[in-house]
Amino acid sequence: MAARSRTRTLQVVDTEFSADAVEWCPVPGWHSLLACGTYQLQRPADKAGEESEPPLRVGRLYLYRFSTEEGCAAPLTELQRADAPAILDMKWCHVPVSERPLLGIANARGALELQQLTGSEKSGCALEAVSSLDLGPDRLALSLDWSTGRGESSASSVKVVCSDSKGCVSLLSLCGSAASLHLLSQWKGHEFEAWIAAFDYWNSDVLYSGGDDCRLKGWDVRTGSSCPIFTSRRHSMGVCSIQSNPHREHVLATGSYDEHVLLWDARHMKQPLADTHVRGGVWRLKWHPSHEPLLLAACMHNDFHILDCRAALDGSSEESEIISSYILHNSLAYGADWSRLSLAGPAPAEGEGEGLADPTPAEGEGEGLADPTPAEGEGEGLAGPAPAEGEGEGLAGPAPVEGEGYLQIHYESPTASFDTALEDVQGRYCPEPLTPAPHSQSSSPPTESSLLATCSFYDHVLHVWRWDCSPA
Repeated sequence: MAARSRTRTLQVVDTEFSADAVEWCPVPGWHSLLACGTYQLQRPADKAGEESEPPLRVGRLYLYRFSTEEGCAAPLTELQRADAPAILDMKWCHVPVSERPLLGIANARGALELQQLTGSEKSGCALEAVSSLDLGPDRLALSLDWSTGRGESSASSVKVVCSDSKGCVSLLSLCGSAASLHLLSQWKGHEFEAWIAAFDYWNSDVLYSGGDDCRLKGWDVRTGSSCPIFTSRRHSMGVCSIQSNPHREHVLATGSYDEHVLLWDARHMKQPLADTHVRGGVWRLKWHPSHEPLLLAACMHNDFHILDCRAALDGSSEESEIISSYILHNSLAYGADWSRLSLAGPAPAEGEGEGLADPTPAEGEGEGLADPTPAEGEGEGLAGPAPAEGEGEGLAGPAPVEGEGYLQIHYESPTASFDTALEDVQGRYCPEPLTPAPHSQSSSPPTESSLLATCSFYDHVLHVWRWDCSPA
C-alpha cells in the first residue's frame, strides 16, 4: 500500500534579496545551523549625459539556528547576516576542518570563498572568511561540491570542485590547518555555462559536470582532463543539477531545464535507470541524509517535490514516484536541503493539532518572519499561491472558533500530501507551534519525520517545514 505523507510549514522568513541557496550544516554537533545565500541584480540610477553603468550583483549571507524546543512558535533565529557578492551556490564541508564546520561559497566575482564557523552553539557562533581563490577573470562561479559527501574523508584529503560561467571545471584542494585553497587543475568542460559540477562520493577521483550545452560529462582526474570518460546527450536542455547518492555506490541523480530527473548507474551511462517528468526545470537535487531512496528536487516553476526512487533503483519501475510536494512558494524554486536534526515530539495525528496556534505570537516571538503586510510590489501573496483553476475548490477551512484563526487548506494532492496554514481574521499568516497534538489512543504505524528548508527567488522567501511519512 502507498505511504501517506504530509507537509507542514513551521516558519516563513523574508530574505529581502532573492534567495537561491539554503544549506543545513551536516557536521555532528552543529545540525541546528542553517545558511541561506541570496543574489540580487542592482541597476545603478541613470545619470543624464552619462553612459549607464553595468548592473551590480550583490548578495547577503544569513546564518540561522533552528530550535527543537516544544512550543516554540518561531523556531528559526537569525544569528548573523553579512553583505557579500551575489551567492550562486554554497555547501558545507561534510567533515570538520580544524575541528570547525567550513562553508564554501561560489560567488558572482568568480571566486570560491571559504567561511569557517567560530564560537560555540551555547555562547553564540558566526561565520568568518578564512580564504578565497579566484577562478579566473570575467566569470561567475556557479556551483561547488565537496569530496566529503559520505562524511568519511579526513580533513587532509578534502577536495572541492567548482564550475563557472565560462564552461570551466576547477578542482581544488585544502592546504594546511588554515583551510587555504590550492588550484589543482582547471579545464574547459562545456561550450557554454557549466551550471553544475559534483563528485562521485565513492571515488573522489571521478567528477561529473553539466552545462548549458545539454551535455552531462564524467571526468577521471587520474587520466587527465583532455577527454571525458563519457558524454551523455540524454537531457534535451541544459543540465543544472547532479548529485551522487552517498548511501548506494554507482547511483547518480541528474536534473535539467528539460524538467526531467534521471537516475543513473554510473557504470552504464548509455541509458538511465529511470526518467521522471517533474514539470519544472530541476535546479537542485538532494538525497536524504539517512534514507537511501528519497530524493528532494527543486523544480523552479513547479515547486519542490520528494521522490521515492526505491522501485526505480530496484529495477521494477522506469520512473520514480513523487510522494509529496511543497507548493507554498510563489516564485522560482531554487534552494532546497534536508536537515539531519531529529524533530521533537511525534507528528500530529491526522486532523489533530490544526489551527491550534495563537494567532497573536507572544512578544519577541516570530521575529524575522515575512511581513504579513508587504511593501507595495514586494512579496505579495506570501501566504501561499492561489490554486489553479479547478484545484482545491471548496477547500476553505471552517469559520474560526472565537479567539482562533481561520484554517486554510492550500493544497490537497493525489499523493495524500497536503499543507495548511493558520490565518487570522485579516488573512495574515500565523506560524504554527511545534507543540505536538495529543496522541490518538488507537495504534498507528511509525511515522518518519524530516525537517527541510527551501527558498524561492523573486519573492525572496525562505520556508522551513516538516515532512511526515507513514505507511498507509
